[in-house]
Amino acid sequence: MATCFYSCSLIPERPTSGSVLNKYSLLPNPRISITRRYATLVSSSSSSFRLRASVSSAATSTAVDGTISSTKPSKSLPYRVGHGFDLHRLEPGYPLIIGGIDIPHDRGCEAHSDGDVLLHCVVDAILGALGLPDIGQIFPDSDPKWKGAPSSVFIKEAVRLMHEAGYEIGNLDATLILQRPKLSPHKGVIKANLSELLGADPSVINLKAKTHEKVDSLGENRSIAAHTVVLLMRK
Repeated sequence: MATCFYSCSLIPERPTSGSVLNKYSLLPNPRISITRRYATLVSSSSSSFRLRASVSSAATSTAVDGTISSTKPSKSLPYRVGHGFDLHRLEPGYPLIIGGIDIPHDRGCEAHSDGDVLLHCVVDAILGALGLPDIGQIFPDSDPKWKGAPSSVFIKEAVRLMHEAGYEIGNLDATLILQRPKLSPHKGVIKANLSELLGADPSVINLKAKTHEKVDSLGENRSIAAHTVVLLMRK
């Protein structure tokens, strides 16, 4: 009974003109606070949702002959961040192209285009930062004109859209995952070519390579994957 009385005595009272001397009645009522915040949100919801809709519509684009058109987002952000991922199966008889560089290996990427896993995920990272569709929607593998196409075509289009929206590369960090071959001897030339394609200083481009500790298809030299994170900055 004592515990119940102690707990009940701490329940805030509804504020009244006669209860201002009760120190607990001076505490803010969370229900009232939530109701007020909700009312404020409802009163301004039309403008808030109009803003979100305009940002969403700006991110909608239409594929026309392999290029897409977009309008600048109505909400101008100083920075935009995007993440890209890609994975391809490795098979004998194909070239292994990474970052636009032909890497000597006994197998390469089986893909509709040249299968450049690094450039593909860089493109997706840029498109993601801009709020645009992914590379598969813009350059579908069902379109025969992209059969064997160099991935530099895709990245140039992503860079065009980036500049059109008023952004430039702040920095880019990419990680390649493959068991073989070792990429250490090739990282310098890959980075230089990627910097040139992006029109960015090499100092803002970072490239890492990891094995998969002989686990699953990546570790068994049956596939290759890449992750990319990109920061875009308003010009």
